[in-house]
Amino acid sequence: MRPDRAFFDLQVRFAEGVARVAGMPLEKALLDCTNLYVRFGAGREFDAAHPLWAAYLQGVRACTDSRELGDWTWHFYRDCPAHLAAPPIVAAFGCFAWARDAHGGVRLHFNAHGVGDAAVSPLAAREAPRRRAELRQLFEHVRTHVGGNDPVVHGTSWLYNLPAYQRLFPPSYLASARAVERLRAMSLWGQFLDRHGQLRHDAARDLLTRLAETRDAGAIGQCFALRAIAVQAPASVFHEHGLATGHPR
Repeated sequence: MRPDRAFFDLQVRFAEGVARVAGMPLEKALLDCTNLYVRFGAGREFDAAHPLWAAYLQGVRACTDSRELGDWTWHFYRDCPAHLAAPPIVAAFGCFAWARDAHGGVRLHFNAHGVGDAAVSPLAAREAPRRRAELRQLFEHVRTHVGGNDPVVHGTSWLYNLPAYQRLFPPSYLASARAVERLRAMSLWGQFLDRHGQLRHDAARDLLTRLAETRDAGAIGQCFALRAIAVQAPASVFHEHGLATGHPR
C-alpha cells in the first residue's frame, strides 16, 4: 500500500509544529517525529547521515515555506525505494503476518490492504471468525519455523486501542498492554490512513488542532488520539485460546 500525498503533508505539518513547540530544528523534528525516514526506504537505524536522508534534507533546506516542503517531500518519496519501507515479513495469512523478533521471538503485523470485500471493514464482527482463522494459520506456521519451546509473541500498534481488534486476541496477551512512544513508526501513524492508503482527514485535523494547543514539548505524544500500544505473551497463550494448534509447551 502506497499512502497518498495528504499523508506526507500531514507529517510535514506535524514536524513544523513540533519544531515550534519544542524549539528544535525542523530537520531534527522530521527525523525524530515522523515516519518519513522509514517511508523513504532508508531502514530503521534513523541515521541522519544516511545518503538517502541527507539527499532529502538538502532539498528541505532549499524550501522557503510549508507548501514547497510538502511538494519536495512528495516528489522525493516517489523517487525513493519505498518498497524497502515494509517490515521483513516471514509469512502472511490474510490480514496478519509475522516477522522474527531481534531476540528470537515473533512479531505480529496487521495489513488489510487488498484483503476481502472492500466495502466491509476487516474488523467488522462478521469478519472476526475469518481473522481468527488467519491467526490459527499464522501460529501453525510459527510452530514449524521458530525454534524454542515457547517463543514470545510481540505486537505494537494503535489498533490495540480498538475493541474490534482486541476481541481477536487472548485476554492475557492484552493484559500486558502499555502505551509506548513511537513517533517514527507506522504503529502510531497508521491511524491516519484507511485500508486503501487514503488519509483520514478528521483524525488528521484533530492531531494538528491538539498540537497547535500544546505548549509543553513533553506532551507532544499526547496529541495523538490513539497511542501506540505494545503487548506480548508466550505463544502458548494463543494455543490455550484456540488460536494455535499443537504448540509445544
